[in-house]
Amino acid sequence: MLTNSFYQFKREQRIKATIDEVWDFISSPKNLKEITPDYMGFDITNTDIPEKMYAGMIITYKVSPMLGIKMDWMTEITHVRDRKYFVDEQRVGPYSLWHHQHILEEIDGGVLMKDIVTYSPPFGFLGAIANSFMIEKKLKEIFLYRRRVLRNKWGELPKYNNYIFD
Repeated sequence: MLTNSFYQFKREQRIKATIDEVWDFISSPKNLKEITPDYMGFDITNTDIPEKMYAGMIITYKVSPMLGIKMDWMTEITHVRDRKYFVDEQRVGPYSLWHHQHILEEIDGGVLMKDIVTYSPPFGFLGAIANSFMIEKKLKEIFLYRRRVLRNKWGELPKYNNYIFD
């Protein structure tokens, strides 16, 4: 019997913008493509996707996370608190578990955006090996890309020692 390994990936970014600006951008599913690297081949497949997410919303898309192989991915927005946080959870896709918390907090001069991704690769021990060699590296690349996009859009505030996510 294969057992699953669980991982947590955390990132934070201090953005030089208002909470309204950041929330309006990240809570719009249509902006997902803009913050995803082109090589991921990210395309939303829902028709008539709303401008703003809501709890219970299902988002379907095609993505090529590894080796250019297209796969279907479906996430549900399970929790939303306006201008504070939202959570997306995978319903169909490559992971045994995918739970992504997007948290916003007003700070001096801007917004602290935190991401906490709890995930479990498929295939037990083989998934744990894949995480060590590929998955964690790929997550770092994707979040670094997003960081650059948001920094180019609004600017970034300097780091402060009292934040624990970097």
